[in-house]
Amino acid sequence: SLIILVIFFSFGSPFFFNTENIMTIALQTSVIGIMAIGVTFVIITSGIDLSLGSVVAFSGVAVGISATLGLPLPVCILAGVLAGGLCGYINGLLVTKMTIPPFIATLGLMMSVRGINMVMTDGRAIYFADYPTFKMLAQGRLFDVLPYPVFYLVVVALIAAYILKKTVIGRYVYAVGSNEVAAHLSGIKVQRVKIFVYAFCGLLTGIAGVILASRLNSGQPTVGVGYELEAIAAVVIGGTSLMGGIGTIGGTIIGAFIMSVLKNGLNLMGVSQFWQMVAMGVVVIAAVYLDTLRKKIR
Repeated sequence: SLIILVIFFSFGSPFFFNTENIMTIALQTSVIGIMAIGVTFVIITSGIDLSLGSVVAFSGVAVGISATLGLPLPVCILAGVLAGGLCGYINGLLVTKMTIPPFIATLGLMMSVRGINMVMTDGRAIYFADYPTFKMLAQGRLFDVLPYPVFYLVVVALIAAYILKKTVIGRYVYAVGSNEVAAHLSGIKVQRVKIFVYAFCGLLTGIAGVILASRLNSGQPTVGVGYELEAIAAVVIGGTSLMGGIGTIGGTIIGAFIMSVLKNGLNLMGVSQFWQMVAMGVVVIAAVYLDTLRKKIR
């Protein structure tokens, strides 16, 4: 599907298939891609996380508030990442210890964290005037070619793929998603696995939030609206089953790039942003329908 889209838009616009635009697409994919990798773990366990958009903003705000306190830049960055991890951990506790359905638990946290963002900042962005090097975290390029956020995406993807495919916790994630009762009977600590996937998802969202704050050179409480839907869409398009038990990091990365290529290509062809939303919605519906058919066949 990704190759077909690339060929289609290459003929549709003379500006699509060039090095600079390809790098732009990769850069646009980085933040959503990192978030999507995290939520892949959650969805494989038959969960969902709707708080991602609010958490990515919360992470940037945490960096901003740490900066206003005069803390060293590495501490500010760490605060942003840990803020995301904390939100994910809370989601895990809500789902496991309080047995709240993931949809409701993460929806509630989404609204709460968005409100906290506004309260902590009075609805205003926090700029990093005293940290001029912070913007290089997302605006610099490796060897003057590869944007740093794309490099981060590759590193995160490799680590996540290794965890899923080569570690015990990865096997537990698939086991819980395939059959939670059977996993429990076989001795797997199901609650711990679920807490891990939500915390890991939050941690990666925190990393994405720091990268986004660096790109914007500010912590903005209103940023990230709708990001959770884009991340989940990328995961579903990439072949991860909403029913759980099936999914790969490679598929998620492809799904994220499909979303970015679709958005970028339609934009270059002069298609209205509203119609772009329609097109992406159709793609998501088609992906979910195919997943349903695959489940029936199995």
